[in-house]
Amino acid sequence: MLGFETRVATRFLREGRMQTLLIIIGVAAGVAVVTYISALITGLQRNTIEKTLGSQAHVTLSPRDEVVLDARAPASAATRELVQTQPRAQRLRSLGNWQPLVPLLEAMPQITAVSPMVSAAGLAERGEASKAIALLGVDLERYDRVIGLRAKIVDGTARLGPGEAIIGRELAKDLGVRIGDRIGIVTGGISDSLRVTALVDLGVRDLNRRTVLVPLRTAQSLAGLPGGATSLDLTLADIWSAQAVADELGARWPYKAESWQQANAQLVSALNAQSVSTAVIRGVVMIVVVLGIASVLVVSVVQKQREIGILRAMGATQGQVLRIFLMQGAIVGAVGSALGVLLAVALIWAFTTFVLGSDGLPLFNITLAPALALQVALTATVCGVLAAVAPARRAARLDPAQAIRL
Repeated sequence: MLGFETRVATRFLREGRMQTLLIIIGVAAGVAVVTYISALITGLQRNTIEKTLGSQAHVTLSPRDEVVLDARAPASAATRELVQTQPRAQRLRSLGNWQPLVPLLEAMPQITAVSPMVSAAGLAERGEASKAIALLGVDLERYDRVIGLRAKIVDGTARLGPGEAIIGRELAKDLGVRIGDRIGIVTGGISDSLRVTALVDLGVRDLNRRTVLVPLRTAQSLAGLPGGATSLDLTLADIWSAQAVADELGARWPYKAESWQQANAQLVSALNAQSVSTAVIRGVVMIVVVLGIASVLVVSVVQKQREIGILRAMGATQGQVLRIFLMQGAIVGAVGSALGVLLAVALIWAFTTFVLGSDGLPLFNITLAPALALQVALTATVCGVLAAVAPARRAARLDPAQAIRL
């Protein structure tokens, strides 16, 4: 259907080989930069989120904060200035009626796992060593579905029976503990002796230095909350819906619902800043690509005025001339996009092969999603066509007689 326009456009590109080669290289470089940076930022954000959510729930339900209310409202503004309310110290409390709430949460389609937890501060002791810890009482099967605990075990067997505990690898080093040894746990004057069954690596050294996981009933006894749970940890099918789900749960039940975005507000801000920066870089590179293609085609129109005049004199319409230069832009954009995607694949391979961490493994995994590569390639091709619009219109408006005399 566009055979004539395609043949002429290809011939024009072949005649200006050096110009064509340079602009294709420019387009390929731009597409490679956009594709590589997009894949790099996507991999970095995915790795950051996986590490962050590898040790915490998507949404956490906990009792609302206790507040002290005035006995009566001040009679006047002057009286109000004299009233001082002492903030109330928060105490360890259990969620009310949490047992019947669990099946209701599990029935919600957006929630994939629910895990009750008792969280308390305490001390871990062995011999003369004593370390401050965060005691977490969990149901192992449920907790594993929330954070994938079994995949983080680095030594021993993931088992939480009565009188057993799983501790962080750094805490084990600090206490000089190995699998099978016993440690003492003290919380609020209540103590117990637990056998270590496994060491866990939660991906954060501070967490590894203070985390002690025990059975839910053991934590209830140590914290003085028989049958209680200080929080419910929820995992969602879509992590980015966490804030909406937290708002819905907070409005539906009298509990404090906190999403992972609220708990990691600075991280979310940094991720948003990265996304904005990536979008700006992509936009600037695409503008450079458009200007490069347009400049080459403008030069081509000037160089090919005589040929354009002859084509018009032989019967070529303005529309055909217009489509010839639009086809040139599309060809340059498509070929440059294909080469650019291949170059981006090579850059990604080089990064994952040669940029390694102290453990000899890649810093994080980068993959080029086919959808991302196709999106960038199509965008570059469309930009090539758009860049050719102005030169094409100029070529189509040339007067045949004047063009031939030039």
